[in-house]
Amino acid sequence: MEQKLRRDRNMGMNLRALRLRAGLSQEKLCAELQRRGCDIGRTTYEKYENGELNIRISVLVELRKIYRCEYDAFFEGLDGAI
Repeated sequence: MEQKLRRDRNMGMNLRALRLRAGLSQEKLCAELQRRGCDIGRTTYEKYENGELNIRISVLVELRKIYRCEYDAFFEGLDGAI
């Protein structure tokens, strides 16, 4: 029996919260990511925030640099114990 992985909405909520805390629109964030070599458009990023698409590690690496945060900020609340 084939089993599909469920998308985790908490990751998207964390991505949105970090972006809003930084005062960035999705468009401005994507422009900065593109400047840093991540070929990502606003609609793709919107899918990350909505939990419709899993985010690539390379994008997380650049987001961590942009937000100047720890990786834990992306995963906060995902295990239920944080």
